[in-house]
Amino acid sequence: MKLAILDDYLDVARRLVDWSAVERRCEVVVVHRKLSDDELAVELADVDIVCTLRERTAFPASLLARLPQLKYIAVTGMRYDCVDVAAATERGVVVSNSEVTRGGGGVSELAWGLVIAALRHMAHDDAVMRRGGWQTRMGTTLRGKTLGILGLGRIGGRMAVYAQAFEMNVLAWSPNLTPERAAVAGAQAVSLDELLQKSDVVTVHLPLAERTRNLIGTRELALMQPDAVLVNTARAAIVNEVALIDALRHRRIGVAGLDVFEVEPLPADHPFRSMDNTVLSPHMGYFTREMLTVYYEDAVQAVLCFLDGQPIRVVNPAVAARMPVA
Repeated sequence: MKLAILDDYLDVARRLVDWSAVERRCEVVVVHRKLSDDELAVELADVDIVCTLRERTAFPASLLARLPQLKYIAVTGMRYDCVDVAAATERGVVVSNSEVTRGGGGVSELAWGLVIAALRHMAHDDAVMRRGGWQTRMGTTLRGKTLGILGLGRIGGRMAVYAQAFEMNVLAWSPNLTPERAAVAGAQAVSLDELLQKSDVVTVHLPLAERTRNLIGTRELALMQPDAVLVNTARAAIVNEVALIDALRHRRIGVAGLDVFEVEPLPADHPFRSMDNTVLSPHMGYFTREMLTVYYEDAVQAVLCFLDGQPIRVVNPAVAARMPVA
């Protein structure tokens, strides 16, 4: 068997976790860069098992059809929407995901980093200081301001708890949020429009689905306060990128703190890179030593179980049921 660890840009997978038990049973190759579908079709032509890193590489039906040797995809992360599971099932490819009960907290911590960096102009002032300059802008304090959280799940709930430590008012919205659930997290449930109108900081923590794709567009951005901060550490497509660029260019909102992008890695000539009212991070919300260790430990366990004919955390069990037990 041959296994490929994909998109390990910094070569950390085998430094964080012991893969020796897998290497005794598989030839293991590591891919350190982003590959196009055509490159993947060549690179993975003789690969039986793939270990992804979150959603860095997608496996649509068109790519799966070009990988006749593929038998198993171990997705690192709870969500597996980067894989066309129906197409994988049709082709007899088992797909599994990772646990999320260990190592969490990184995304919410980074989101707060982006909030503070945006309100205190940290990236701008750091650049000024390195050029020999000094103070150029006033900052804004968090105490007494209003935080609007889109999505009050596991990560959004942490954001609400942290906001209380900053003595902020907390508003929340999601498609199915009830006032009772919001109150438990220390937030007030409001409509989407009210949240956008009243919040000094809006932070996005929703999953990407058809009803959340382009949830924040031109109309919604126009509802926000002209000096408001928008932070997105969830999925880029929840906020319409064209509308956001336009709002930032025309100063309809204050600052955007972004960790996720429509195209990743972000192209060198992308408008976000040249704007003075963006704070950017390279999709690193989950990218901590602790979280990556959890993901790759889960991947090693999952691969070994698959090799034993008893795959775990399977998201398409109908295929797994047809596997012969080793």
